Amino acid sequence: MYTHMRRFFAINFLLVLTHAFYIPGFSIKSYHDGETIPLFVNKVYSDRSELQYRYADLPFVCPPTGRVHTGRFTSGASISLNLGEVLRGDRITVSDYELVMGNDEEALFLCSHTMDAAGIRKTKELIRDGYLAEWIVDNLPGATSYQTTDKTRKYYAAGFKLGEEVASKEGQDPQYFLNNHVTLVIRFHRAPGRDGRHGKKVIVGFEVFPKSIEAGHRKANGLPEDISNVAQGMSLSSQFHDEGSDNVTLNIPFTYSVYFREEDRLEWQNRWSMYFVAQDDSSNIHWLAIINSLVIAGLLTTVVAVIVAQTLHKNIKAGADGDKPRSNVDQRVKSPGLEKGGLLEQLSDAEIIGDASSDDVVVDDASGWKLLHGDVFRPPPHGGLLAPLVGSGIQLVLVALGLLILSALGLLNPSFRGGYGSVGIGLFVAAGLVSGYVSARVYKTFGGQIWQKNVFVTASLVPGLLFATTFCLNLFVWVQASSNAIPFTTLILLVCLWLFIQVPLVYVGGWYGYTVAGTWTHPIKTNSIPRQIPPQPWFIRNMQAILLGGFIPFAVIFIELMFVFKNLWQDKSGYYYVFGFLSLISIILLVTVIEVAIVATYVRLCSENHQWWWHSFMVGGSSSLWIFTYLAWYYFAKLHITGFVSSLLFFCYGFLACAVYGLLTGTVGFLAAYVFVQNMYAAIKVD
Repeated sequence: MYTHMRRFFAINFLLVLTHAFYIPGFSIKSYHDGETIPLFVNKVYSDRSELQYRYADLPFVCPPTGRVHTGRFTSGASISLNLGEVLRGDRITVSDYELVMGNDEEALFLCSHTMDAAGIRKTKELIRDGYLAEWIVDNLPGATSYQTTDKTRKYYAAGFKLGEEVASKEGQDPQYFLNNHVTLVIRFHRAPGRDGRHGKKVIVGFEVFPKSIEAGHRKANGLPEDISNVAQGMSLSSQFHDEGSDNVTLNIPFTYSVYFREEDRLEWQNRWSMYFVAQDDSSNIHWLAIINSLVIAGLLTTVVAVIVAQTLHKNIKAGADGDKPRSNVDQRVKSPGLEKGGLLEQLSDAEIIGDASSDDVVVDDASGWKLLHGDVFRPPPHGGLLAPLVGSGIQLVLVALGLLILSALGLLNPSFRGGYGSVGIGLFVAAGLVSGYVSARVYKTFGGQIWQKNVFVTASLVPGLLFATTFCLNLFVWVQASSNAIPFTTLILLVCLWLFIQVPLVYVGGWYGYTVAGTWTHPIKTNSIPRQIPPQPWFIRNMQAILLGGFIPFAVIFIELMFVFKNLWQDKSGYYYVFGFLSLISIILLVTVIEVAIVATYVRLCSENHQWWWHSFMVGGSSSLWIFTYLAWYYFAKLHITGFVSSLLFFCYGFLACAVYGLLTGTVGFLAAYVFVQNMYAAIKVD
């Protein structure tokens, strides 16, 4: 009896948890006929500006009535957001629009709002810059409906226009028309399971059709006399701007229509697919990008295979055939007059063979990279900076892998608004433990003594760069009253995450890596005197090698970058969800970076240049230089961004993204080269 009661309470407890927490993308909200559906307003955005604005703060928006909707929603109240939503500029507010499941309304009056001259000028600017509004119903963004070029399928583009700019006659200012009426179409499907059997429905689509209707010819209730036959739109006449009077006002009536339509062919779990039809149509180009990447990666793989098979295997085989390199001590050369039992026996081996006390091997036919066996593991200059860079790079690698895996599993999806930012920051903070560990081991391998200093640099390098840049940009954005501005409380939260969670984790990882794990062991000891580096061929010199090595990974991701850039700065929807392609391209990119770093390091060692540590890191991350160059070209050739602040945001955030990417790929290149060099020189070690 006790067992059954315990099981009963456990099941009920799980059911309570299921209803208490909403899991984006997995929790289904069903509605019965007559139930009120809340409509939220979020923000406005444009492909001509990097500045977003809170919709509720716009000058033409009706002030909230404070009316309480069904449940806990009050008109004008702000919705609690996660960290990722705040960082992406979301500012969600409850609206006064009334949506009742199953009830069609041909026309409803919302309010009549009066704008002053400053509000009219601001509204004109928003319409001129092509701003789109984002509304939300059941976690779906309001969408403009389109058809594919062959007119066989319908697809959605998130957002709808605030108004229209109409060109006037030559010499006259253009006319601006504000969309003061919206037709809301809610697509629904029968709810799955028991809810469906009880007549409940789920929302699978939210379409918005804006319209401009003149203020005149209205009924007593504020509705147009004939909403389907409108002669003129709601014009923001140019005379208001020309007169320049601050006393000019304009009264604008706002109305809306609501229609519910059943969508039999679209299930709830596939409702987001309507937003990706356009991306699906470009799948052939994605496959072209993958084939291009595979060809480049295949050629590099062949080069690396040749290096390993013909060079390293040759040395191993020579040792197995008895042509094993001889020790230095066995190669003593007697001078005339030095006989056994005389002065020769009184001299040490080091005095006879010179400064080779730390050499393990000398090869009779030594040339190229074999001559560097006593210098190849010599600590690089400024190793105290390289170690934190590698540690921070490992941190970013773990974040990127975590996000790709969670996206592939479907746990991160577009319905989890702000999920990538929130989860990414969480993964970054947690990965501080591994970051401190790797950085400390590299630091000790380079001969570092003050591990606490290394921990501080590792813990503050990337967060410090990101926070300082974001804070400075915020000063410009705050002046513009944009929703891009991060609230001061959020900045304090980020600082607390850094100080009280990440820094301690980096400290623990650094302490363990430095004091317990210790240095990485090398197969060959280092000479006390560094070897002189001969003149280098032009293509191996630092800048040429870095640019050439970075171009190959850039060529791998070039086509996919075109889609990412288009989504971020032209579509501005934020819903780039071809993670199958993106994951595959990312894997090919990492393989390419690894192979490029190995080839570049091998060529450098063959030129008798033992300074490969920084070189491998720079070659691995150098594709970020090409990406930033492509970003600058894209700005001038493809985008129509105007204004100093928007341009500043574009280039600064683009620089941060490229710096983070370069740090990630640079770390991958460094570790790949290190493993390669370790195994290469282990093959000629004398036992």
